[in-house]
Amino acid sequence: MDQVKIGRFIAQRRKANQMTQLQLAEKLGITDRAVSKWENGRSMPDAALMPELCQLLGITINDLFNGEVTDVENYNEKTEKLLLEMAKEKEQADKRLLTMEIVIGAVSTAFLLAMVAVGSIFLSDDKQRWIFFLLLGIGFVQFIICMQIALRIEQVAGYYECRKCGHKHVPTYGAVTIAMHMGRTRWLKCPSCGKWSWNKKVLKKD
Repeated sequence: MDQVKIGRFIAQRRKANQMTQLQLAEKLGITDRAVSKWENGRSMPDAALMPELCQLLGITINDLFNGEVTDVENYNEKTEKLLLEMAKEKEQADKRLLTMEIVIGAVSTAFLLAMVAVGSIFLSDDKQRWIFFLLLGIGFVQFIICMQIALRIEQVAGYYECRKCGHKHVPTYGAVTIAMHMGRTRWLKCPSCGKWSWNKKVLKKD
């Protein structure tokens, strides 16, 4: 989606309906600064606000996402193009998330090892041995927290593809946590065919 184009479209429709940014903001229960950010292409309206915003501007949700009023003749074409763009954006966002997962895992592991290495200096001194256990505890706590974040990313980014029927799905956080795995391939039960198999992580739905 072209945020700049959408922003210009919002401004155009607002002016056509003879509203200032402040007036539109008041009708939506937000600040005029938020409206200004939309119109400058710096952010998008929250999904919860979109139906009311479109009603006030006299447009459809599809018009909003396209940044222009869609004619009936090319409605299907525009909608298909928009869906493809949204799918591509999600795929790119999922790639970034999975890269972040690797970074989080590497950094948290390095931090844990650093805490162990630094703490081991104090092991030989009985009076300072508590420092080792303190640093070890700090290292483990951050490691566990980071692993939970990484698992959440693993769950929501992309899909898991059933080896038996090819169905692509997003499993629950609990299923991802307890599943046996090799890299990003996990032993999961397919919600479609009900069979257990090694489900491979994929980024595309279709």
